[in-house]
Amino acid sequence: MDSSTSALPTEKNVVLVGGGIMSATLGTFLQQLEPTWHITLLERLDGLAEESSGPWNNAGTGHSALCELNYTPQKADGTVEISKAVAVNEQFQLSRQLWSYLVESGAIPEPAAFIRTTPHMSFVWGDANVAFLKARYEAIKDHPLFAGMQYSEDPEVIKAWAPLLINGRKPGEKLAATFHEAGTDVDFGTLTKLLTENLVAQGATVRLGADVKRIQQTNDGTWHVMGKDRHTKEKFHYTADFLFVGAGGRALPLLQKANVEEIRGFGGFPVSGEFLRTSKPELVDQHLAKVYGQAAVGAPPMSVPHLDTRVIDGRRHLLFGPYAGWTPKFLKKGSFLDFFGSINGGNLGPMLKVARHNIPLTKYLVTEVFKSKSKKFSSIHEYFPAAQAGDWEKITAGQRVQVIRPDGTLQFGTEVITGRKGTVAGLLGASPGASTATPIMLEVLHKCFPAEFAGWAPKLAELVPTYGTKLGDNPALAVETLTRTAKVLQIN
Repeated sequence: MDSSTSALPTEKNVVLVGGGIMSATLGTFLQQLEPTWHITLLERLDGLAEESSGPWNNAGTGHSALCELNYTPQKADGTVEISKAVAVNEQFQLSRQLWSYLVESGAIPEPAAFIRTTPHMSFVWGDANVAFLKARYEAIKDHPLFAGMQYSEDPEVIKAWAPLLINGRKPGEKLAATFHEAGTDVDFGTLTKLLTENLVAQGATVRLGADVKRIQQTNDGTWHVMGKDRHTKEKFHYTADFLFVGAGGRALPLLQKANVEEIRGFGGFPVSGEFLRTSKPELVDQHLAKVYGQAAVGAPPMSVPHLDTRVIDGRRHLLFGPYAGWTPKFLKKGSFLDFFGSINGGNLGPMLKVARHNIPLTKYLVTEVFKSKSKKFSSIHEYFPAAQAGDWEKITAGQRVQVIRPDGTLQFGTEVITGRKGTVAGLLGASPGASTATPIMLEVLHKCFPAEFAGWAPKLAELVPTYGTKLGDNPALAVETLTRTAKVLQIN
């Protein structure tokens, strides 16, 4: 039996469940802030970042709202609300600052291993959508965090930005696009591994194949994390002064098993997805951008169609999708019983309420699941008119579990769950997820370590200099911060 050692008075034992970007980011913060604390990371699979953080399981978009239209809803009077877009961009800048600090300090040796400049575009067609995109552009173009955005309705200009969008398209179609050259493509799988390698180098313990089965809290507040090695069947038992469950779709059932009071009433709605992928050089070489469009009516936000450049292991590819679907699994490598096993007396009511009030979403998912192969492929022609089926292969994306709140609302985004005594935290939800791991983990630290947080302020100011400040309210600081992090991360 493997057991952690007892903590000294000045130390804490920290256990992180899940080997993705969230646990790696939180572990990085804690190791920087409290070097004497011992960190143990437990991952059920045989490698890190094999679920949602894996490069083929997400779009790799550095989510900064430069192209994602669902962050800028249009009001009834025709104006466009940009507050959500600004908030998402502010969050991503914190992630860039943490990564920059780690590069400068030598913790991450080479930024090009995980982040590259990839222009972000929004692309629409039809009179109504063109009018919306123009209104969006006018509303956002002068904001300090979106400076440099370009807009055009000229097919030749759009073709110069992304030729595949125009090649083979019928002339005279009403089109519009925005273009921002400072977008990024991020390999969160590689980033997770780089962060975790640094954790281990500084004394953390990582255990792969560790299937957590039980989590229990004793009267003294200590958490006991128990399970089995998936291969040897050897039992393990770790004790933790602080426990974080960042296990993607598995977080909900683990927090339920741990009887964390704050998880009562929460449920999860799984959504799966597929992408089309091509690595054909003559196509890949014609497209260097992440191009986002408008979501279909009733579609969840993570189902917004996009044609993306991806760089994985130094090689460029194109992805198109996602095609939404449904499976009761909470993880790509999960169980078909996941969804049903998560239903209990506390969340049954909220889940039934969500079912009643989200009939369009249900219809959309059913329609997507039963679409023929040819009909699914035809949707790519709206973005790439000359696409040929033989050039593309289908891949399965990571599984996402949308949060169902105790009040019966379906939440698109992330939800931080913290125990009232601050000894346990978990993360539910999805997009923008990985891109905002830094601010999300700062929220965890603030909620769970109120006594220590004030004393951490000087170090946090080194790690994320603008934390607590809105860059949008300080144009000079915004320019300075974006310029500095771009130089360190070697991006545009």
